[in-house]
Amino acid sequence: MSAFRLQQLKSHILFESKIAAMSGSPSPLTTHVLNTALGVPGTNVTLRLYKQDTSTDVWQLITTGTTNDDGRCPGLITQEQFKAGVYKLHFETSQYWASMGQTSFYPYVEIVFTITDPGQKYHVPLLVSRFSYSTYRGS
Repeated sequence: MSAFRLQQLKSHILFESKIAAMSGSPSPLTTHVLNTALGVPGTNVTLRLYKQDTSTDVWQLITTGTTNDDGRCPGLITQEQFKAGVYKLHFETSQYWASMGQTSFYPYVEIVFTITDPGQKYHVPLLVSRFSYSTYRGS
């Protein structure tokens, strides 16, 4: 592994520690946008977090945010707000690519997931290029 890549990894780890220290209580749900085409964080990506109302199946907006220089959006939800249920992260990918003078096959990406144990920490990253995306459940 190159020295440059090791330095990048170190800065990511230190950044996460700083965010946790600044917020006092880290968000139990985190996300991270990575531009896999260029190998860089997805900065200034607008996103919204929703929770599905179980009685009406309507999506209730919890928060909106924008990813920072590291591709992260700290403080998505407090531990007190975080309850079991179905959530959705909506990423405005078309705007992101347009800001770089490019088009995208996907105008937005929505990741829908179920939280059964709100006592755990959940990390839901988005790995994106102009023509593909993927995600996984991290911790």
